[in-house]
Amino acid sequence: MTKKQKKVLFRIIIAAVLAAACYFIPIENPYLRLAVFMVPYLIIGYDILRKAILGVVHGEVFDENFLMAAATVGAIILGEYVEGVAVMLFYQIGELFQSYAVGKSRKNISQLMDIRPDYANMEVDGKVEQVDPDEVGIGTIILVQPGEKVPIDGVVTQGSASLNTSALTGESLPREVGEGDEVISGCVNMSGVLRIRTTREFGESTVSKILELVENSSMKKSRSENFITRFARYYTPAVCYGALALALLPPIIHLILGQEPYWSLWVTRALTTLVISCPCALVISIPLSFFGGIGGASAQGILVKGSNYLEALSETRYVVCDKTGTLTKGVFEVTCQEAAEGFQETEVLEAAACAESYSNHPISKSLREAYGREIDRARVNDVEEISGHGVCARVDGRMVAAGNRKLMERLQITPVEPSKTGTEVHVAIDGRYAGYILISDVVKPGAREAVARLKRAGVKEVVMLTGDGKPVAEAVALELGVDVVKSELLPADKVTEVERLLAEKGKKEKLAFVGDGINDAPVLSRADLGIAMGAFGSDAAIEAADIVLMDDDPAKIALAMQISRKTLGIVHQNIVFALAIKFSCLILGAFGVVGMWWAIFADVGVMILAVLNATRALTFHKK
Repeated sequence: MTKKQKKVLFRIIIAAVLAAACYFIPIENPYLRLAVFMVPYLIIGYDILRKAILGVVHGEVFDENFLMAAATVGAIILGEYVEGVAVMLFYQIGELFQSYAVGKSRKNISQLMDIRPDYANMEVDGKVEQVDPDEVGIGTIILVQPGEKVPIDGVVTQGSASLNTSALTGESLPREVGEGDEVISGCVNMSGVLRIRTTREFGESTVSKILELVENSSMKKSRSENFITRFARYYTPAVCYGALALALLPPIIHLILGQEPYWSLWVTRALTTLVISCPCALVISIPLSFFGGIGGASAQGILVKGSNYLEALSETRYVVCDKTGTLTKGVFEVTCQEAAEGFQETEVLEAAACAESYSNHPISKSLREAYGREIDRARVNDVEEISGHGVCARVDGRMVAAGNRKLMERLQITPVEPSKTGTEVHVAIDGRYAGYILISDVVKPGAREAVARLKRAGVKEVVMLTGDGKPVAEAVALELGVDVVKSELLPADKVTEVERLLAEKGKKEKLAFVGDGINDAPVLSRADLGIAMGAFGSDAAIEAADIVLMDDDPAKIALAMQISRKTLGIVHQNIVFALAIKFSCLILGAFGVVGMWWAIFADVGVMILAVLNATRALTFHKK
């Protein structure tokens, strides 16, 4: 509990004790009784009265402070001192509950905001100096010691350590990094000293972008929030004028008819309707529900840029995914190899890796990584790279050719047809066919389950778009169980496909696009909902997206949809519950069936129950 909340609680206790004492101690003098009750009233309500007066001065009359002030002051004027103090007392109790709930919902986001580093360590003349992260330029070597946050994105140049990424991804398992690995800001170094060469300025680093997303998330309101805001704008003045009419019209009609006007009776009923009509339950609990949902999502490593996007998730019926980096790792690996008669698989791989040792092509790197040993380049000479075909080189005195089917045909060698799909690297040694190696973009662990979970979550169609060739794309689609696959697409073609799907879907159905590359940014912007892979996704993709998955796990999409639906369910429960109680009590209050104590429940009681219900959005248990 914060210092401010403790202060309010102290005021509530003091006012309640004094009000109880005033109620049970008999005081005959009416002026003394008024003065005595004014003490607890002002202790508990001075801030509400001040806000109401300031609202009137600034032309913002119709708010909950004005309603509370008018109702309680009116009750005191009518001599209902106990009711006047009780209304203010219970209202402050409700406000305390709301403040506590908001504080609790901010906790997850506050933990996320705590990832901002206070300093960066730089080595100057052999000494470590702490500097502002904003002062560190690209290419600077910084030092991150155990227990410190990684301040800026970069590449490890020396050392190894375990990084705690839970603040970014929601995952508890540490990530092991070593020399040559990329690291992102916001992670906490758990062991070992790391020297990191920065690849971005602090303002462009991952941690800065995350903080910016979180800070701006409250700016984009959902339809439900906008409805409640508009509703309160018309509802509150309407009930105020209605209460005024209830206080004046019946007595005036009675006077015209020559009857007793009963002014105090109708004014009391009018004040009761004012208390009942206060829209606190809706105005507070609806935004709080969405705020809680966004906070709960952030605890799972899902950053939602606004409650409008959280609401849209619940209506998502089509999910379109880029392949590379989204459903697959985006890293080529040797997935299959086969040696021809008279050759060994290890011999074929070694020959190919040595022949490709001078190339920086991703396929060449994959071959060297699969070989896994240091290559002595002195063994390799007469290297000839044939564009679009492959490489020919002399390895240990033997002529090695490694490349695609075209290279084999050029050398008049008949290659074997691979049994699986993938990027083919055929190898010939001294003019004889030695075998083939298949290199593929490996499917992410859990990607198949992610697609299955999307379908269980109500997604009608999962579509995969890729620039890869048709055989590779269809093999991945079959492995993952996606419904539709479109291959050999350029970035512009992806936009065309998404626009076609947008035109075909239902009016109330949403389409989400999931991607990670810079070429995905136009599609992310075009879709109803753009979802980006945040850990190692491009800046352009993260900027264009509405939702960012911090650990690049596609399974988090279905999880985000579940969080969205739970949040929307809570919102609808609060709207129906609050309006049903309000309108029932307003009608009963106008006819004098219920009094001020029922009014207190209709206002404060409903608000407390709605706020408590809203806090359920903060927690989510994975199914």
